[in-house]
Amino acid sequence: MQKVLIANRGEIAVRVIRACHDMGLKTVAIYSQADSEALHVLHADEAVCIGEAPSSKSYLKIASILAACEVTGADAVHPGYGFLSENANFASICESCGLNFIGPSPSAISLLGDKSEAKATAKRAKCPVIPGSEGTVRDLGTALEEAKKVGYPVFIKAVSGGGGKGIRIAETEEDFAKQFNAARQEAEASFGNPDVYLEKMIVNPRHIEVQIIGDKNGNYIHLGERDCSIQRRRQKLIEEAPSAILPLKLRKKMGQAAINIAKTAKYFSVGTVEFLLDKDLNFYFMEMNTRIQVEHTVTEELTGIDIVAEQLHVARGGDLRFKQKDIQFSGHVIQFRINAENPSNNFAPSPGRLDYYLPPGGPHVRVDSACYSAYVIPPYYDSMIAKVIVRGKDRAEAIARGRRALREFHIGGVHTTIPFHLYMMEDECYLKNDYDLAYIDTMIAKGCDFRLENE
Repeated sequence: MQKVLIANRGEIAVRVIRACHDMGLKTVAIYSQADSEALHVLHADEAVCIGEAPSSKSYLKIASILAACEVTGADAVHPGYGFLSENANFASICESCGLNFIGPSPSAISLLGDKSEAKATAKRAKCPVIPGSEGTVRDLGTALEEAKKVGYPVFIKAVSGGGGKGIRIAETEEDFAKQFNAARQEAEASFGNPDVYLEKMIVNPRHIEVQIIGDKNGNYIHLGERDCSIQRRRQKLIEEAPSAILPLKLRKKMGQAAINIAKTAKYFSVGTVEFLLDKDLNFYFMEMNTRIQVEHTVTEELTGIDIVAEQLHVARGGDLRFKQKDIQFSGHVIQFRINAENPSNNFAPSPGRLDYYLPPGGPHVRVDSACYSAYVIPPYYDSMIAKVIVRGKDRAEAIARGRRALREFHIGGVHTTIPFHLYMMEDECYLKNDYDLAYIDTMIAKGCDFRLENE
């Protein structure tokens, strides 16, 4: 592996380019017409325009990406996250073309990308799973029978789901038919597959995920957990590690469960096993993400391990360079997603030109971004501007550093989620670690506009 094409854009493309350069690898950026002045284009050794602004005409066009590999002589492809990162067909085509797909095998992506198959895999690994249907339910009559067995409230989830799409909640049997049909229609529109399955709705859960790395020779480690419970409509906003709610014994048990699932799936590369944790501290497997995640930076700062570099190392056939006993967890880390959205207007998108962009700095503050002053946030893609990651000796110090960093971050021309994050750094329930997965959505429903009184 000598030259890596990054089949993505934005901050993750910049992040991968940096890791490649640290390892002496050449890089190729691809970009749409809307991204001609993007930072990843400037940082890469070579750059190829692959199409028009809509992702369907650029970042999702497999033929164009393969053509860019051929033109530049790239021998490997890093998919980043989103777009084609969890597309088993893309991974398979890359392999058939002699390209090193920097991620798990196509079979592992396919297995774990199918939510019902992933659940079956977790069961084989003896990991607790959320009660639900055995596989997909394709007709309303069967679905109603399964819902009675599972018990209301019940989730109706797309088999090929992701990003919070294709999910509906049926509170009662009378409500079920409407939500079942809506979930199938959204699943068909979003993923080209209308199949859904049912899951018991865990009331007032926390969202805990475990970062794992496996090599091609069957070695595995976990890098601890992240608490991602501060979400809006199942989109993560704040992530932190370690989780302030987990006792040490349970932390170790969840880490081992994540490794067992990866082993059972014959998984290699980096990946994240996601769990729901109920109020009694029982955990249940939810899904496994077969890619690098937005919040990998939290774990990097907690452990000191460059996760992207390890992903590249494993892709080259290298054995893991760490054993579980080598992993040290130091302090507390929080990540804030700074998006071009207006928290006071139901987080409405706010694309546009950044009149100024002054990121924070100082000790224990990291900013991952692909933005700069005068950069234009296009309306076609994810609205992320930056990720701010802060570290402290404990949670209280990390929160204090978060306040400082957020106050130092000045962005003009668009609305951002900075006011939301500042609000949360003063929120009593957040400070006391007394919240659950529905906390932010409940606040929105009550009309909270996430502005501090002195602003």
